[in-house]
Amino acid sequence: MGQSKHLIRNVSLIDGLGGEPRPGWAVAVEGDRIAWMGPTAQAPAFEPGSVIDGAGRSLLPGMINSHVHLCADGAADLFAQAVNDSITIATIRSVLNARLTLEAGITTVRDCGAASQIAIEIGKAVDRGMIEGPRVRAAGRVVTMTGGHGHFIGREADGADEVRKAVRAEIKGGASFIKVMATGGVLTPGVDPSQTAFTIEEMQAAVEEAHKAGKPAASHAIGNGGIKNALKAGIDSVEHGFYLDDEAINLALKQGSFLVPTLIAVDQIVNNGLDGGIPDWVVRKAKSESGHHRESFVTAVKSGVKIAAGTDAGTPFNPHGDLALELAKMVEFGLPPMLALVAATSNAARLLRMDDQIGTVEQGKVADLILVDGDPLRDIGVMRRPSFVMKSGRIVHNQVATAAPAEVGRT
Repeated sequence: MGQSKHLIRNVSLIDGLGGEPRPGWAVAVEGDRIAWMGPTAQAPAFEPGSVIDGAGRSLLPGMINSHVHLCADGAADLFAQAVNDSITIATIRSVLNARLTLEAGITTVRDCGAASQIAIEIGKAVDRGMIEGPRVRAAGRVVTMTGGHGHFIGREADGADEVRKAVRAEIKGGASFIKVMATGGVLTPGVDPSQTAFTIEEMQAAVEEAHKAGKPAASHAIGNGGIKNALKAGIDSVEHGFYLDDEAINLALKQGSFLVPTLIAVDQIVNNGLDGGIPDWVVRKAKSESGHHRESFVTAVKSGVKIAAGTDAGTPFNPHGDLALELAKMVEFGLPPMLALVAATSNAARLLRMDDQIGTVEQGKVADLILVDGDPLRDIGVMRRPSFVMKSGRIVHNQVATAAPAEVGRT
């Protein structure tokens, strides 16, 4: 069987690198790769039925959600769902969430914690073509102190030697990166979000073991002390980051660490609250932290810290596929629309160490492409409803008509 070929023409190309859009461009795909790109008038000839006319639409790289939990689906009480779900039910949730994610134009995700290696195995199933979904880079179980945040989907460890062993166990289990809990969190009962958890020595053990294995290390970090412990240990990304100060910002800038802010996670808890059935202890913590979250993000934007987009999908009223809502919230809080798009494409690809393959529209890269109606630089909300989604050169969602035979070759 020959390679599939497609030409997507008459689009405004936003390549994910942050440059100006290129109106009237076309992209040719052969197999799973971008084979050519340039002005539509110079496009190579393609067979009828393989030409997508994108007039009035913008073409972008497939989006990347840098922080998801595939096993959870946005239920009001995440803790209860995680504790009560069997492995079978959690796996079924993951399969359904993976499909929702892909149809929303998100072609790659980083799963930041799941019980029993479920997300790792979901990633394998996607790669083997057994199920539809984005490619998955998974942390496996989070590494947390005894009784720490996320212990119900985690591997508990105390002291540098135990942390080192826990990280090695997750790498043995197939983790693509390591997720460590530097502080408490909103969604674990009895734990204060700003509480400092692991010591610097424990964090250093985790980061060192991850890096020795050639894998990035991410840290859930809300409180200031935990954020700085993580950064001083050499962490590659700070997840959430509610209490960034000048010292933390300078550390992140110096070593090139990313911030994955997950703005909508707390926002959705506050917006839905007790009326939505969210436990009161979750609502109380979210309300107390939401203002700090916004202020910290604004500070990071002004300072130039590298930002990668992630939603914490699976948390209360935060279903999979809503990365566009996170982009809109980042824009609302002061990030220029183009940089929000970069956060969901090339920056996220760099964070995942996959920027040689995905995250931009460039010749030779993997053909992860989406079409959205209109201009996301004028209305970032159009990112929520892609009319066309291609992953690895295969069309997985399409509401755009192919060009009629008589139109093929016209400019």
